[in-house]
Amino acid sequence: MCGIAGSIGPAGPDRAAVDTTLALMGRRGPDACGTIEQPLADLTVRLLHTRLSIIDLDPRSNQPFEADDCVITFNGEIYNFVELRRELAEAGEHFATTSDTEVLVKAYRRWGTACFDRLEGMWAFALFDRREGALVLARDRFGEKPLYLFRADDTLYFGSEIKFLAALSGRRPAVDLTQVRRFLAGGYRALFRHAASFFGDVTELPAGTFVKLTGPQVPPPTRYWALSFRPRAMTRADAVAGVRERLLQAVALRLRADVPVAFCLSGGVDSGVLVSLAVRQLGCEAHTFSIVDRDPRYDERTNIAATVGALGCRNTQITLDHSGFLGRLEELVGAHDAPVITISYVVHAMLSQAIHRAGYKIALSGTGADELFTGYYDHYGFWLAAMAERDDYPKLLEDWRAGYGRFVRNPTLRDPETFRRNPDDRSHLTLSRALAEPMLVEPLAEDFAETAYTGDVLRNRMLNELFFEVVPVILHEDDRNSMWYSVENRSPYLDRALAEFVFSIPTELLVADGSLKWLLREAAAGVLPDSVRRDRQKRGFNASIDTLLDRADPDVRDRLLSPGPIFDVVRRSAFETFLDGDMTDNERSKFLFSFVSARLFLDGQTAG
Repeated sequence: MCGIAGSIGPAGPDRAAVDTTLALMGRRGPDACGTIEQPLADLTVRLLHTRLSIIDLDPRSNQPFEADDCVITFNGEIYNFVELRRELAEAGEHFATTSDTEVLVKAYRRWGTACFDRLEGMWAFALFDRREGALVLARDRFGEKPLYLFRADDTLYFGSEIKFLAALSGRRPAVDLTQVRRFLAGGYRALFRHAASFFGDVTELPAGTFVKLTGPQVPPPTRYWALSFRPRAMTRADAVAGVRERLLQAVALRLRADVPVAFCLSGGVDSGVLVSLAVRQLGCEAHTFSIVDRDPRYDERTNIAATVGALGCRNTQITLDHSGFLGRLEELVGAHDAPVITISYVVHAMLSQAIHRAGYKIALSGTGADELFTGYYDHYGFWLAAMAERDDYPKLLEDWRAGYGRFVRNPTLRDPETFRRNPDDRSHLTLSRALAEPMLVEPLAEDFAETAYTGDVLRNRMLNELFFEVVPVILHEDDRNSMWYSVENRSPYLDRALAEFVFSIPTELLVADGSLKWLLREAAAGVLPDSVRRDRQKRGFNASIDTLLDRADPDVRDRLLSPGPIFDVVRRSAFETFLDGDMTDNERSKFLFSFVSARLFLDGQTAG
């Protein structure tokens, strides 16, 4: 896990720009740094790298790494490098290191871009192929690792973070105020459907694609993988066994490292399953890290204690309070090159900091489980609509009322038959707009939209969440938070074999016994404590805004209401009235956080 940056154009950036960029990249890779220049016809390719040493800690694996007429700067991990190395060695390849970086280079040299389909892992890299005279940029299937692109004059700049592009090019990209309004009015779901960043001139290489460059012009990316819904006949037992087998393998692969691994642990099933499999099935001595919020809506101490007690693992708890919230958020906004998207990522950053201070470089988290296994309340409604013709449909409704229906607050979702009557209803996803739009100086003229992947409405929702609405946002926030503290975040649920198997399971098998995530819960039987495994209330890393932001503090109010560029987007008088209101409603609490985060982002762009 590292920081990467580079350029391709008539002339490379000067030494001062390179040194400034390497300094900015240091938190992503504090263990080593390097740079290299390569000629390409009348152009220059420059590659920069800072290393967070995870596999083969020896300096021989530092980057940019050269082998077989290739030079690479690589951010990420190839988890199946052991198997690929064995296959390549049997084919006659020889290795000078034990790193996954060298395996990646030799896989590319032997199989070309077809090698991407053989890789299991997370990656963003730039590989210069001297023989072909081409620069290859590639990104992993789910987009776990970032790769931004910025064209300035006749040079293309690329890197893990937007601040690297600005430093290397000497140009500050322009803020996209439409994206800011999109964030305030619609929340996070529209951000990655319309743009990849809060800067209009900056794009991102799409997940699951690569490009081959011979100059600064970027051709349309080539897609090497896509997930689709392809159901096949199977029994419930087959589905559970298939999930258990593939999830265990996904965890085992992501425990590969030459440094210790930590675990993020909430009170929910997602993270609990991962640490339970690691301890009970793979013999891992786990150190878990948890956030504690005493607000009853987010207090997960009972479930955390149950998991920790059953496994006998270490647990470090971080308690939330008001102190230094605005300063902490301001620092994170700078780290993210964007507003922090939700308050849960301020919480996650505190978790990453604690993991770093405890001496860990890797943490496993449960990203992607909701989108694979039906983790959201609306998933239940879509599933019920698909089951409407079943003879036992009345019982399915009763199961919902006795289970998840007790926890639903969203007015649209409180009716379990909403989507049976109107499969296109998405009003539950746009509640924030009615609150936010009247406060905007210029309304956002965009309707909610989704990509059509399949005719199965539930699986179509889940694929939109995986590739546009939710997971890309989580991955962006996870990457910036963890790497700000020099920690690599690994996501076992974002595993190709697991995802492809789950999307081959008939939809009717996803929910049973009145429970969402039924398959995951059943796969964890005998591993995760039943009190946690059967807990139906939606949980995750979260916090209330009033736990972290003291609105009664005069200094806080002055900071939020003082003149600034945010009031070119939001009407100040309307926001001041809003600020004095009750924040127990989720939509109001979310908007307040979004405003604060957007304000700090715009202030930083003006000041910097």
